[in-house]
Amino acid sequence: MIGHDPILRVLGMRDTFLVAVRAALAAIAGLALLANGPGVQRATSARPPAGKAGSPHPNIVLLLTDDQTLESLRVMPETQRLIGDEGTTFTNAFVSYPLCCPSRSTLLTGQYAHNHGVRGNNPPHGGVGALDARETLPVWLQRAGYYTAHVGKYLNGYGQVVPPAVPPGWSRWLALVDPTTYSYFDYTLSDDGHLVHYGHDEADYQTDVLAAAAEQVIRGRAGRGPFYLSVAPVAPHLENSDASGKGTAPRPAPRHAGRFADEPLPAKASFDEADVSDKPGSVRRLPRLNADVQADVLRTYRAQLASLLAVDEMVARLVDALAETGELDRTLFVFTSDNGFFHGEHRIRDGKFLPYEESIRVPLLIRGPGFSAGAVADQLVANIDLAPTLLAAAGAAAGRLLDGLPLQQPAADPRAGRERTLLLEGLEGNRATYTGVRTERWVWIEYDDGARELYDLEQDPLQLRSRHAGKAFKGVREDLAAKLAQLRHCAGASCR
Repeated sequence: MIGHDPILRVLGMRDTFLVAVRAALAAIAGLALLANGPGVQRATSARPPAGKAGSPHPNIVLLLTDDQTLESLRVMPETQRLIGDEGTTFTNAFVSYPLCCPSRSTLLTGQYAHNHGVRGNNPPHGGVGALDARETLPVWLQRAGYYTAHVGKYLNGYGQVVPPAVPPGWSRWLALVDPTTYSYFDYTLSDDGHLVHYGHDEADYQTDVLAAAAEQVIRGRAGRGPFYLSVAPVAPHLENSDASGKGTAPRPAPRHAGRFADEPLPAKASFDEADVSDKPGSVRRLPRLNADVQADVLRTYRAQLASLLAVDEMVARLVDALAETGELDRTLFVFTSDNGFFHGEHRIRDGKFLPYEESIRVPLLIRGPGFSAGAVADQLVANIDLAPTLLAAAGAAAGRLLDGLPLQQPAADPRAGRERTLLLEGLEGNRATYTGVRTERWVWIEYDDGARELYDLEQDPLQLRSRHAGKAFKGVREDLAAKLAQLRHCAGASCR
């Protein structure tokens, strides 16, 4: 085992001093921005900074998995029990852009991709270098007096496209460094800007190391004022384990190996879909899934489920730490994913990006102040709402126009948000680019090559038959196209 001491150490005087200096500089910069900067939107009414013990503002723990489907939440009993049963479950939660870097940038900004500017995973218009990190969620929370810590994956290209330094707004930084991010063993972390390498012993399993580091933050900060802890395990993302970077099934923790060896794929008529003539060309050109491909899809599915067991244990570990330090009742705990994943639906063997339900729909559970235990909210919500939700809880101000809404309202009022329309974006893809809208009943997609899709999710939840050419749906098409025209270039209130 290599380099564990820097991760598991108790924060010493050096770290405390650096944190204080960073917070002071951030506060000064924040005052200047609020006085002079354009486009500043206050998430709540002005309140005093929340930097002291006894503050009315809660701690925040955000746990973000990578490529997790809503369906897979069933194998995480501790997460369901400790977060879902003790908080609010959002059954219709989506990501506006189902791809890692744009989605995570939306979480950090509260904005659709066309506003935050991260259009893909790679340069020049995507990846870590495309995001202006000077105005993001941790910066805003730090200005409000929060101690901010990040543990796990950051944005694509971190450590390659940009040096593995600490981005603005973070008091404590422990981030995975590319190209090792997607290696569950033999990876590198940036520990406040210093590189620490891990090997291939059982104790080096990435999810477990991140869990220990996140627990250390909770125990080190308990009773010292509100903190924001962002935890981003890579699971259940595919693993890059060879020189070509080709994705392979993720390795679960050794203790969980073989746990789902007999698990079948969910039975769905959309798997290896027989007739894709109604789909855009990028899907029509896909071949049927032969026996070898189907076996590979099944192996990946089983491995991804097994990889989530360590994340489930991580959730329990963090909740236990919060309870033991007396912080649980004043902590907002959010569990979600950056996007979903395909397992052979519509002939798509793996990946995400395309705007089908398996790709855009994600788990979302929130426990803590403002979110009732055992509640279920079925309104449409999206990752554009996460930053506004956390800012509202923290009494903090945003330095950007926010496209989303705080989720405290739909959690408290079943009538709130019933007529909402969400924007879907796929702005830079290898197969297709598109924009679209998702309502409670309909999905309408306009591809840049002229293709269209329209699904009635009430009658066709598996999206087997697009109605974009049906004469009977002309009025629906026109209505949804008009909604899309309004949202495609929206900003701030016009997105809502």
